[in-house]
Amino acid sequence: QRDIEDLRSFLHEQNEASGLVQDLVYNQKLGAYQLVPPSRNLLSNEEVFATLKILLESRAFTKNELYPILDKLIDCCIPKTEQQRVSELIGNEKLLYVEPQHKDKFLKKMWELSGAVHEHLEIIINYRRTDGVLVQPVGIMFSEFYFYLAGFIVPKEKEELKFEIENDPFPTIYRIDRINSFSVTETHFAVPYSKRFEEGEFRKRIQFMYGGHLQRLRFLFKGGSYEYILDRLPTAKVVEESENGTLIEAEVFGKGIDIWLKSQGELIEVISRQEIPVN
Repeated sequence: QRDIEDLRSFLHEQNEASGLVQDLVYNQKLGAYQLVPPSRNLLSNEEVFATLKILLESRAFTKNELYPILDKLIDCCIPKTEQQRVSELIGNEKLLYVEPQHKDKFLKKMWELSGAVHEHLEIIINYRRTDGVLVQPVGIMFSEFYFYLAGFIVPKEKEELKFEIENDPFPTIYRIDRINSFSVTETHFAVPYSKRFEEGEFRKRIQFMYGGHLQRLRFLFKGGSYEYILDRLPTAKVVEESENGTLIEAEVFGKGIDIWLKSQGELIEVISRQEIPVN
């Protein structure tokens, strides 16, 4: 029995270290103990702590939606002996957490919209001062405190819509908290694989969720380390390094890039812009 307890203690320590749950269970039919296969994978203490910090720093949720998520992560993934320690580590940030100004509880709304995206169902949304917009939803993204729905507007019969860019091949971006209401229709829309919207590729090129053109940008970075440039612009690559600075090229979408460029002041000098045609 002491050997069994020693083995169980060892397995418990391994569970905390690896997140892999295993245990010794007595099987009455066999009259022996069995090593139960891993039943589920748990996040490690370090992974949970990092996730909690990211959630708090994102400032994407209201307190009523964020606090239960934090508590459940700690309760489900952190051993009882460590829960108080983790709670204390995030206690000050949780106490001083500043929720977004919109005060909108949107998790259920976002989940229902994701279902329409997955099933390729058209939706009708009432967005701020625009009601009854028919949209083909193609993706959900997060950026700078907010979650967004990407979708293609479907003009109604005999209705002429004025677009900033005619025949725009890219979706319109809607802040989910600004969608006052919506309804999911039973109308399916086709998404040819060759033209399938890919959130990952689109996300690499868009900054601050502004519409606009897809463009290839070259600029000279005159600062020291350019790592944060490559992190901020996932498509960026270093073309040349010289005494004058680092020449960087990136594919970017929309007008939001101009806001970011201006925020860098004299550290960045734009060398060229070229609109990328999209078939």
